[in-house]
Amino acid sequence: MPERDGYIPGVPCWADTSQPDPDAAVAFYTRLFGWEFADVMPPGSEGKYLIARIRGGDVAAVGSLPEGAPPRAMWNTYVWVESADETALKVRDESGTVVMEPFDVMDAGRMAVFADPEGAAFCVWQAKQHKGARVVNENGSVNFNGLNTMDVDAAKAFYGSVFGWETLTLPSGDELWTLPGYGDHLERDNPGLRKMIAEVGGPAGFEDVVAALKPIDSGRADMPARWDVTFAVDSAETVARKATELGAKVLAGPFDAPWARTTVIEDPQGATFIANEFVPDNKDVATRA
Repeated sequence: MPERDGYIPGVPCWADTSQPDPDAAVAFYTRLFGWEFADVMPPGSEGKYLIARIRGGDVAAVGSLPEGAPPRAMWNTYVWVESADETALKVRDESGTVVMEPFDVMDAGRMAVFADPEGAAFCVWQAKQHKGARVVNENGSVNFNGLNTMDVDAAKAFYGSVFGWETLTLPSGDELWTLPGYGDHLERDNPGLRKMIAEVGGPAGFEDVVAALKPIDSGRADMPARWDVTFAVDSAETVARKATELGAKVLAGPFDAPWARTTVIEDPQGATFIANEFVPDNKDVATRA
């Protein structure tokens, strides 16, 4: 896959994990995905922020827990915006919460942390020097983000107003978030993308997809609304087995899902992520993880 050099507003562009012990997390993900890390914090900084790379291209990051945050490891989703400050106004207008006010991250960019009305936390990224993930959709890199929500209609109203998202309904009944015009942007960088999607049986409009919309079963009221991060892998079975050997827990799978063989993993410090092996033959599997 060609490396990315920036995104358009409304597209998930970065993922990082906040960890009580960043060094231990770096050791885990280095062995699991083969990432190479570089600490980008100034000398003497109390916290750590280590960017993971594949072939020198930024993939994701491991950081210390923010000051005052509960001691819980988690993966975080970032959405590209033109202005973090203007997005904060939209979030408030739509009954969301500003968890962390917009702030500058050195010369890398400007960010903020929000929560939607149901409490699902996400970040936004106003890029300066750092242009988000450069390597995506290949083994060991991010290839999807998903919102888990109990109130689909409320989520559609909120994210539609904040980011301009719409939805695409698949034959299975599952829904995906779309951003009108995103496919045009991708086609410019990857000529023939629409043709390729059609050839593998992708539905019309799939090129505009930016994330997944996952209803939480009404019987699982104990599950909080949340964003999740999915990594592409060559083999779901291999990653599940390797993660277990490295001290992680396999929470689900591997199992067949639409277009994929999927497993859900909790890393040794408790951050949960999904690993997806692309399986075109599974395109008609109507299974929701």
